[in-house]
Amino acid sequence: METAKIRITILVAFTTGLGYILASQSLSGFSFYPVIGIFLLACSASALNHYQERNTDVLMDRTKNRPIPSGTVSSSAVLIISLAFLIAGSSLLFWKSNLPALSIGLFTMFWYNAVYTPLKKVFSLAIIPGSLVGALPPLAGWVAAGGDILDPKIILISSFFFVWQIPHFWILLLIYGKDYDKGGFPTLTNVFSERQLKNITFCWITLTIVLALSINFFGILNFYVSNVFLALISVWLFSESLKFLRSASDSKVNKNMFIRINIFTLLVITVLSLDKLIKLFLS
Repeated sequence: METAKIRITILVAFTTGLGYILASQSLSGFSFYPVIGIFLLACSASALNHYQERNTDVLMDRTKNRPIPSGTVSSSAVLIISLAFLIAGSSLLFWKSNLPALSIGLFTMFWYNAVYTPLKKVFSLAIIPGSLVGALPPLAGWVAAGGDILDPKIILISSFFFVWQIPHFWILLLIYGKDYDKGGFPTLTNVFSERQLKNITFCWITLTIVLALSINFFGILNFYVSNVFLALISVWLFSESLKFLRSASDSKVNKNMFIRINIFTLLVITVLSLDKLIKLFLS
């Protein structure tokens, strides 16, 4: 479970499911295979990432207890686990979903392990191209349900998840910046002061909120109450981000903001999913 980074890969499953639900035209054709397939590929990518970063993980307090640096699992075993997840996920998507979903899943894995992982060791802004990894799972779910890959609705949803990851990561930097230094990663904490980084992060949180509110204007939601709830949670996050911006340097404040932006994203996923599911149920 730890090798698969289950807390992260479960979120990948949720966003894949969101894309699938939004593109579905009826409840009768529902299938969990695309969601499980993308989830398994995400587990494979996460396990491979453990192997790739085994030498830096051992240097950082945040990661030194991961399976490989702690000696719980051998490096070769992690590679076998990654390969098993890869075969299982690819097979499931090939036989029980469609080739577009499989292609997006494999490309996402390639981007995470072959592009983002090595890039973040040399580039302090690697999270920006790296955020493509979080934008693609909802697209995979969307095409698995037969949706058009160029539909503005899914482009907006994917853009939301792309942008959200950037302040999500930079808040982590505010919490664990010194730890990343131990691992030898170039970070923005060495380029900007904490106040400057907070200002930048606030701007990206605001952009995340703007994209969430834009959902109201793309015909994605079916019920007025969904629009209202989306507006309310957006106002809530903006209020919390203002408190975060005005606060003094404080690890607890940063951790609370990290939790709140994640709660916001889970609420957005929940609102969009329930709105469409209720619409399909009533149809």
